[in-house]
Amino acid sequence: MLAPSGVLTVVVIVVPLAVALYISLLDLDQYSFREWVSAPFIGLHNYVEALRTSDLVHSIWVSVSYATVVTLVILPVGGAAALATHNRFPGRGLVRSVFLVPYVLPAFVLGVVWRVVLQPAGVANTVLARVGVHPGLWLNGPHSYWALVAVQAWASWPLVYLLTLSGLQSVDATVHEAAALDGAGWWAKLRYVVFPYLGGPVALGLLISFLHSLNNFTLPFVLFGVPSPHDVEVLPVLTYVESFQNFRFGLSAAMAVLSLVLVAVPLAAYLRVVRLDVDGEGRR
Repeated sequence: MLAPSGVLTVVVIVVPLAVALYISLLDLDQYSFREWVSAPFIGLHNYVEALRTSDLVHSIWVSVSYATVVTLVILPVGGAAALATHNRFPGRGLVRSVFLVPYVLPAFVLGVVWRVVLQPAGVANTVLARVGVHPGLWLNGPHSYWALVAVQAWASWPLVYLLTLSGLQSVDATVHEAAALDGAGWWAKLRYVVFPYLGGPVALGLLISFLHSLNNFTLPFVLFGVPSPHDVEVLPVLTYVESFQNFRFGLSAAMAVLSLVLVAVPLAAYLRVVRLDVDGEGRR
């Protein structure tokens, strides 16, 4: 019964990963690409070069820092939006639908729209000038980092909102009634009744958001182009440049393998916490 899924896993995941690992050990470029199987074997040289002479360390720092900032920003925004739309009110369905628009739009569309908005003569600088704030360059220079954070946060917060809302709806109404009979105030209800139900969904939403921001290629690529500003040279874009512009396929494969290791660290930590939070019989 497990054979079809096992074969699919091998074909889709194991084989490409094995090929990437093998390519990362070769001196593979535009000259040896046509006969890449017989390309010179150089061992771990690509990994050493990636860590010592390339911009990999800088790109890892940019990717991790901006993904962390985005995750910290969307947590209160998504949680507040979920609390605001949890109870019934006229037009709640419409408001919930509007809140999900940034998340369902394709990343390419978001990049194009925000690239227009953040142009020197775009909407953002026009609005800032009217309120007395000096406009700046958002697609180049040091402001580009915060532009990427803002756009990524705008596109990611509905996920935390959606998972938090699902956690709120899982709270049994009798629990709220019991808390009210015991004289619990709104903060006591929120802290001791609601928050325990939100731990799993919110943690999952933050993990997915962090990994999505860490691996996001389309939005930075469309928003800033290539070559991107040094302040927003994220790891996926650097890997793309080394592969399809510099034609250093072995080096880019080594970067891809290292990015996989980087992604596996928070994922393994999350799975470890979830396993420790559930006993042998499946009870939390």
